[in-house]
Amino acid sequence: MKMWSGRFRQPLDPEFERWQRSFDFDRRLLHYELEASCAHARALKAAGVLSAEELISILQGLEEIGKRASASPEFLQDAEAEDVHHFVEKQLAASIGDAGYKLHSGRSRNEQIATDLRLFVRAAIDQLRQEIGKLCIAMVERAEKAGHAAVPAYTHLQPAEPVLVGHWLLAYVEMLLRDASRLADCRKRLNLCPLGSGAVAGATLALDRSSMASSLGFDGPTANSIDATSDRDFAIEFVQALSMLAAHLSRWAEEMILFSTKEYGFVELPEAYSTGSSAMPQKKNPDLLELVRGKCGRVIGNATALMVTVKGLPLAYNKDLQESQQPLFDSADTLLQMLPLVTKWMKSVDFHHERMEQAAQSGFMNAWAAATYLVNKGVPSRMSHERVAKAVQLALEKGCELQDLSLEELQALSPAFGKDFYEAMKLKSVIAIHDVPGGTAASRVRQTIAETRKKIESLREEVHAHA
Repeated sequence: MKMWSGRFRQPLDPEFERWQRSFDFDRRLLHYELEASCAHARALKAAGVLSAEELISILQGLEEIGKRASASPEFLQDAEAEDVHHFVEKQLAASIGDAGYKLHSGRSRNEQIATDLRLFVRAAIDQLRQEIGKLCIAMVERAEKAGHAAVPAYTHLQPAEPVLVGHWLLAYVEMLLRDASRLADCRKRLNLCPLGSGAVAGATLALDRSSMASSLGFDGPTANSIDATSDRDFAIEFVQALSMLAAHLSRWAEEMILFSTKEYGFVELPEAYSTGSSAMPQKKNPDLLELVRGKCGRVIGNATALMVTVKGLPLAYNKDLQESQQPLFDSADTLLQMLPLVTKWMKSVDFHHERMEQAAQSGFMNAWAAATYLVNKGVPSRMSHERVAKAVQLALEKGCELQDLSLEELQALSPAFGKDFYEAMKLKSVIAIHDVPGGTAASRVRQTIAETRKKIESLREEVHAHA
């Protein structure tokens, strides 16, 4: 029996009925549907709608549905259930009789799906933040292990300045920690309970909304029944946050792909996360990295799909909102599958520190350090920049680096150049002059690693507190 069929005289067109069903994808919300139904059942008992015996029977029936679903996936193969709400009511009535139909007293599927989705997103955020923390730990450990090893840093994809490998990796950690923070902000905003909102105007029974919210771990009930049942901004915000997370991982993947090429030679691809070519025997392809990069577009597309779904909807609930579920589920699944693999990749990858350091000492990446040398000698900054630029031009003509120019050649450009210039141009010295908070000087990087570990530990504690 349909939950709404009393008003209709004709059955649904079979093809339309199959097409409009959502149970094939919203059955994954069963756990949350059962949780919310238990909370609603207790509120019905407190409101005098259910007897103590009926409440016990309903709670036991809901528990049994959960156990059967966990024990046998075939239990969820129901060709008649319209959605997860219909499935639960159908199974409950079959299990405990007509008392099962009492559970729907004073509520609507509109509030049920809004609640289930909030519970789903909240749980996904906690899982994602946990996985982000694991990835951050892996990157910090690699940063610490790299010690004083250097790597070229690029701007406009052109050699810019040398930095410590640890400093380079910590840049990604900062991005990931911001992603975790965005998800935490989203969690705070969504953590209000729609139960008791009814279809649009609020429940028709005197239900204790605060008690229902508290029992489900929400901070309180939603403030407006129309808004609670009809908006999906929490889902949009969640997927938009995932889009940013995916974009950061995509940038990371792109850089690792570049650095793994023969032309760079900084990264050795882990074989466990690469494949070969069916035609070219020598190939080792960066499949994990390429898929990370590719799936970013998928998540961004889902965020766009969600925005377009809701942009023209009048208040309140419309069936269009059913289409918000699959992009939401897909985005969460994509990142939850991706993050552990990226963490494993980071633990497995080999960095060619010797090759990195060779590259970090060529291409005039000490040019700004040379200009800084002149500034410290009293030469105005703009004039220092010009003198070093001319030195670079001379070195290009001679086919050498700045430190290979003779003192006489340098002093012809500026008498401020002295014998100590050559020591200032060594890789260790060039890195050391960036001795500011957030800079790449070795002492600053060590300090940042320690501070970052504390941030990650705070993240882990927050996630644990929600468990």
